Amino acid sequence: MRPAIFWFLSGMRGITSLPAVILMTSFVGFSAFAFESGISRGEAIFMTISIWALPAKMILVGMMASGAHIAACFLAVTLSSIRMMPMVASIVPEMRNEKTPTWLLLLLSHFVAITAWVFAIQRLKDVPREYRTTFFAGFGITLTLTNTLIVAVCYGVVEAFPPVVSGALFMLTPVYFLASIWATARHTVVRLAFVIGVVGGPLMALVAPGFDVLYAGIGGGTLAYAVDRFWIRPRRAAGEGAIR
Repeated sequence: MRPAIFWFLSGMRGITSLPAVILMTSFVGFSAFAFESGISRGEAIFMTISIWALPAKMILVGMMASGAHIAACFLAVTLSSIRMMPMVASIVPEMRNEKTPTWLLLLLSHFVAITAWVFAIQRLKDVPREYRTTFFAGFGITLTLTNTLIVAVCYGVVEAFPPVVSGALFMLTPVYFLASIWATARHTVVRLAFVIGVVGGPLMALVAPGFDVLYAGIGGGTLAYAVDRFWIRPRRAAGEGAIR
């Protein structure tokens, strides 16, 4: 049986995986965005290590730059981060065993974002259950600290980057997120919700600017569930019944 340190180091080596590398390049773009928005280096570093999820930080920096009230910033970041709850709910059963303390799961939940979630979904099945929290801790802690260091170092360097380069670096993350979510979707309803959200998002941006993500997310998810529940499942069940 391999020791716990082996699995922690194995998790740390995940920093060289494609999801981690793409996220790190995106944090260079975040450094540029923070710099251009007037956010100090210390504030950008604190956001990275405390909020962690990149979209939430982008929302916070954008609202701070626009002069929004602190209560509005808090609400926007909270609503953005609620999307992490299903990820945590799906990953915790894969990591825990009868001896896993609750405090450890709560601590590790801080590191759950789309990159860590995709990495864990792909890799945890190959790790013995008693070492899965150790493996995930190695990846999550290393990824967070590495990106915090990237923000600290690149904050002043990105001033010399052409705007198109900074924008391209940042756009790598949403492109990768879209591809990863589609590739890891296990159920038809997830892919259906994905398609509805991608189509509905730009439409909602025209109809209700400022609430487009909220409407597209809740409305698209609800519509996808309804289509799956009342149309796809009955047709599938009817087809299976006909085969029997």
